[in-house]
Amino acid sequence: MMLFRPVCESDLPAVMRLAGRAGVGMTSLPHDEQRLQARIQRSVDTFAGRLPRSQQGFLFVLEDPETAQVVGISAIEVAVGLNEPFYNFRIQRSVRASRELGIYKNLELLTISYDHTGHSELCTLFLDPEYQKNRNGLFLSKARFLFIATFRELFSAHLFAEMRGVLGDDGKSPFWDALGHHFFDIPFVDADRLTGSGAKTFIAELMPSYPIYVSLLPEDAQAVIGKVHPRTAPARAILEKEGFSYRGSVDIFDAGPVLEAETDQIRAIRDSRRVALDANFSLPTVPTLVANTQFEHFRAILVVPDEQGTMPGLDQTQLDALQVSANDPVRLVTLQPEESAT
Repeated sequence: MMLFRPVCESDLPAVMRLAGRAGVGMTSLPHDEQRLQARIQRSVDTFAGRLPRSQQGFLFVLEDPETAQVVGISAIEVAVGLNEPFYNFRIQRSVRASRELGIYKNLELLTISYDHTGHSELCTLFLDPEYQKNRNGLFLSKARFLFIATFRELFSAHLFAEMRGVLGDDGKSPFWDALGHHFFDIPFVDADRLTGSGAKTFIAELMPSYPIYVSLLPEDAQAVIGKVHPRTAPARAILEKEGFSYRGSVDIFDAGPVLEAETDQIRAIRDSRRVALDANFSLPTVPTLVANTQFEHFRAILVVPDEQGTMPGLDQTQLDALQVSANDPVRLVTLQPEESAT
């Protein structure tokens, strides 16, 4: 059994270890102790109700209770762009035609956009490679949906996730080298570090405000627009199966795709159920996410059928992990969209 819970101050060493394994390009998980400490504190303050909506962000960890080791991390930003602008490139189409020459050109443009201002964001998803098994990645990503469903009033009607774009083995970004580098004159890793620290004013100061024709970029840069880093491909697939889609927005640095969905139409939110742990309680006979309905002490676990394919009720160890007892409410949803109770 693995446990999904809010981060706490004592998790800092473990989060640092995860950040060290995440590598370049994961802006929201920098390998920087001071910044990670501040990120953890912001989550603690959010749960404690000490921050305005514009600064709120929830950070969760995946813990192996047998070893008390934190092995994964994921997060939700409540409303981006209210304090600092949140930038993306929006891919737009432009038609150029000459009747005299018989030429018709359908061109793509990159235009600076603020479309996601005020929207809630899924971010900071990383799982220790040694634990990338037993559905842990699915659990770490989707447990956030039970939190959103339980405290729906905190989040926007539109949810998005900015996916890590394609990088070379040397940590360089073909898109950045072709475009951003010419305006900022700094390596990709430095730009990534600056945005991760919250220093985003330089983007508005230096990035061109006029549209950029995609066809003028080198072919290797064009090829990565809207594509994800190989390590991020499983995370993209998870979200797309829940109802997210790519709608033409990309990261301004590495051109990774932005996946979007209407919050109430996300499968794991829409189909989740709040039930009581009473005599009528039962679980579907498929892997199922179960969470308590507490705020500061939110907990979630993944319950799977036994070797005979039957689903027993929650045992005492699972109840203790969820910090619930008889007649308490829980929220549950099947792990996969195609799975249903049998």
